This record gives sequence, C-alpha cells and structure tokens, in this order.
Amino acid sequence: MRRLTRLTLGLMLLRLIAIGALLLLFWNPTRSRARPAGEQPIVLLDASLSMATGPWPAALDSARALAGQRGALVWRFGTDVDAFDSTPPGAGASRLAPALEAAVVRGGEVIVLTDGGVDDLSALPPDLRQRPRVVLFPRDSSFDAFVASVDGPRHVTRSDTVRLRVSYGTAGKREAGSGKRNATIVVSTGGRRLTSRSVELPDSGIVSVELPLPASRFSIPGWQVLEVRLDGVNDRESRDDRRSFVIEVTPEPAAVIYASPPDWDVRFLARTLSDVARVPVRTFVETERGRWRDGATLEPVSAGGLARAAQGARLVVRMGDLERSSAYARGPRQLLWETADGQPGDWYIDAAPASPLAGGLAGIAWDSLPPATRAGPPSFTGDTAATTLTILTARLARRGPARPVVTLTASAGERRASVTAAGLWRWAFRGGAAQEAYRSLVASLADWLLGEQGGGSRERAVPVAREAPSGLPIAWRWTGAGEPQSLPVHLRGDRGARTDTLRFDAAGRAELSLPPGVYRYALAGGTERGLIAVETYSDEYRPRAPALAAQAGEALGRFEAVGLRDRWWLFVVAIAALAAEWAWRRRQGLP
Repeated sequence: MRRLTRLTLGLMLLRLIAIGALLLLFWNPTRSRARPAGEQPIVLLDASLSMATGPWPAALDSARALAGQRGALVWRFGTDVDAFDSTPPGAGASRLAPALEAAVVRGGEVIVLTDGGVDDLSALPPDLRQRPRVVLFPRDSSFDAFVASVDGPRHVTRSDTVRLRVSYGTAGKREAGSGKRNATIVVSTGGRRLTSRSVELPDSGIVSVELPLPASRFSIPGWQVLEVRLDGVNDRESRDDRRSFVIEVTPEPAAVIYASPPDWDVRFLARTLSDVARVPVRTFVETERGRWRDGATLEPVSAGGLARAAQGARLVVRMGDLERSSAYARGPRQLLWETADGQPGDWYIDAAPASPLAGGLAGIAWDSLPPATRAGPPSFTGDTAATTLTILTARLARRGPARPVVTLTASAGERRASVTAAGLWRWAFRGGAAQEAYRSLVASLADWLLGEQGGGSRERAVPVAREAPSGLPIAWRWTGAGEPQSLPVHLRGDRGARTDTLRFDAAGRAELSLPPGVYRYALAGGTERGLIAVETYSDEYRPRAPALAAQAGEALGRFEAVGLRDRWWLFVVAIAALAAEWAWRRRQGLP
C-alpha cells in the first residue's frame, strides 16, 4: 500500500512539473534585465565629399582618439562601408543605413561622426535612428551658387539647333544687403566658347533657363563634351559651378520621323528611338493639312526639304495617317506606325512568338502592360517574293481572335516593319517594367531595320548615363543577347590609358568608379566606342541643413524585457519530466 502511494505521488509530481512548465511557456511571463554592453565600440566616420573641406580634420582626430583610448573599431561610410584609413573622403553620397545596420548587429556602442548631411535618413526605422550616439561637425554654410543639372538631346546633326536646359541655383547664407547677384552661363567645348547668357541668381532654390546652340558651331563631328559653367560668381566653392554634358554630332540624321497628325505616340517614339538606337532623330509633323513643320522648332518645311531628309536617312518612320507622308518619306528601311485608324478598344498584347525579335523581347511580362487603344490590319502586304513574319498579336479585351499588330517584311534588300497598335506610349509613360518593355520593342525594331547598315542598339553594353558626379560610379546596362557576362573596357583620358572590367549582376547592371575627367572607352572584342565624363561637381558640395541631429544615443545599461521562452532550461525541464514519467510507467507496467 505504501509503495503504491509513493508511486502515485511520484507520477503525479512529474506530471505536475511538466504541466507547470508548459503553462509557463504558454503564458511566457517577462522580466527586465540589463542590456549587454558589448566588448568593442564602433565608430562610423562620414567619408563623403561634404566632409572634405572643413569638418574632416576634426572628425578624423576624434576617430583616432576613440580608437586609441577605448579601442574602438572605425568604419568609413559614404556610398559603401569601408575599413578605416586616413585618406581624404571621396564618396559622392552619404548613406548611413548599411553601416549603422551592420554596426548595431555587433551589439556594442555605436558612435557616428558626421556633418549631418545624411542622404538616407528617411529609410532608417525610428528605433535604429535613436540607437547611435551622434557627434556633429558643422560645415561652412556660406553662400554658394551652383549648376544643378543640364538636359538636352544626346544625338544631333550639324544642321540642328541644340537646346540645352540648364538648372542653376543658390544655397547658404548671404551677406547682409548683398541683394541679388548677376552671373553668366557659359557653354564651351575643348576650351572654345560656344555661347553664353547673362542670368540673375535667385535668392534661394533652383531655376531653369533654355540655351539654344546651333550644332554647326562644333568644329568636328563625333562625340563631344560640353562644359556648362557659371561665371562671375563670388562664392567659396567653385567645384559645383560647372557641369558636363556629352553629345554626339553627325553630318546627317540617321532616322527621320514623319507624323500626321502629331500625337503622344510620336513624342515618345522620337525620344526613345534616339536613346536606344544611339542615332540622331529628326521629326517632321503635319500641323495643318499640307503644311509640314520641323518637330523641334515648328519652322515650316518645304516638300523638297522633306524629300531630301528622307534621302539622307538610314531609317524612315511614318506615323499616323500613312498616306499623308507617302509622297516624301521613301527609303529601303521603313517603320510604318499607323495610329490614326483601326478599331478602338482595349487591345491586350499577347506573348511574343518565336521570331528574329524574340531575343530582344524575352523577359517582358505581357499581362502587366497597359492595353493599346486601337488596332488595325497590317499597313502593307508586300509583293509575292516578300517574307512576312508576325512579331506581336493583340486581342480585344483579351477575347476573340488574335490580330497581328507588329509584322516584318523583307524583300530584295528592303526591310519594313509595320505597327498598327496605337497608344503604346502609355507603356513608356507608366515607367518601370512597362517602360523597359517599350524600350525593348523600339530597340528590337531598330536593330532589325538598320541591320546590315550599322547603327541600332547592337552594343553589348552601354552607359546608363554618360556623366557622373564626382565620387559616384558610371552605371552600365547590359543590352546584348544572352546572359550578362564580364567585359574588359579600355579607357583613355587626360591621365593616360587604363583597363577595367565591367562585372554585371543578375539584373544586367554594372558600375565603374573613375576619378574626375573625360574618358574615351572601347569594349574589348567588339565595336562599342564612346565618351564618358566624371565631373568635378557633386551634390555634397552644396550647403544644406543637417538632416541628422546630435544625440546621446541609447544608454547601454538600459533594461530590456526577457520572456521565459528565451530561457532554454525551461524547455529541458518540461521534456525531462514527461520523459521520466513515461519511463517510470513503462518500468512498472502501467499504461
């Protein structure tokens, strides 16, 4: 009887221990404990160009003192996170988030030494933003005038007028009673002055002005670098007073567009064709019946001028009502884009079948693209000896029979492409993946049409932008067929020749960091040639209010809540009690 009582009490005790442990784990009560301080402080030293002039020596001395006295680990941050060295800062941006996230993971005290000009502060979560101790080293906020940006056509002919849109502005504190100041915007190339204009600087902010420049003033055709600078500005920072703009000048236009009537499809096609095909494009529009004008200047153009432009072009594009331009626009390589006629409705493009353009159109998510607004039959039938291929089809409201909207025809040395879908400009207007789909379609058509004549976008890789501010890399985009692969690039600049390698990621993008200067590049194993420029300008040089304020940071001795589920031994107690009860029952022959 005593033995049975002891057995029953022992099993009950084990069961109670197991159930109690499980209930505590389910409830998960918490208690406070001191947060561990970590073993080594981490110093994040701002190495962006805004620190280069005034704050850098003081910040560098503070970093060295923390490393010597407290054994702190010092990291530099800017565009990337780097190990500590005492070289002058050269990063063209101040991105704190990657460095701060890596430092907080280590668990020690984090100290940020900066002038407060952090670019990605809005991307930091509030708890992460409050974590470090921030020491500010204020920079000079005196008056500064700068050239913010330069925009204009990239490919022009000798007969064109280049219209540069120059944005300029001021920042910082002015001297009392100084009022507005006058300056001169000067455009030059190779040390030769091309044009200039007197402007009045704003009290603050950025304004824009348009500078017309006849391309005939360029001494030689080919790639050129225009220097746009502010003269007559009395400020302390001169490196942001000038910008570079790379432009290509050719004797004759490579592509001519005839549009009647002009619409949004014309505007987006002209811009995209010049960009992706890397050729100068000239546009003529019929604003009134029988009256044609230059698409850039709106000056009247005679019938003879229209015919001569088509004779010298390698690619002729007819848009809108094709019959209106048939008397002038003739050539062996034509793109016929009919937008005036066709059945209205929501025409959704089907996935591209196998064709000569399939490689350039691969990877497009056709179901996510906006529908075309009209679709008609092909604009030409070709002769009996012609070979016609259907590239894209569309369905009205995704139902019914498919209608060809992009077709290709080739015969006797002539190539023609027909597009009968209107409203595709909305792909480019939406941006993102839809814009890239529009660019891919235009680039593929230009490649096929220009084919043996040269031109087009057959480069394996091209620069995304031909200029980059100081401290930022030149971005490249893979445009060749197949998977991106590394490409050696040969560069020749004022400091001599050098060879680098473009290493593309899975998205087909690569970056190339270079010191300021003008470089002519050539990709190894191909015919890709061009010009790129790294400016002395940087947004970091412009005075701005600190985005990051000084703060003491979170105390390392603060308490944090710890739940019972964070204690491993409670799980062991529950498992051990259940296992002991089961073993005891098995040994006694109990169920």
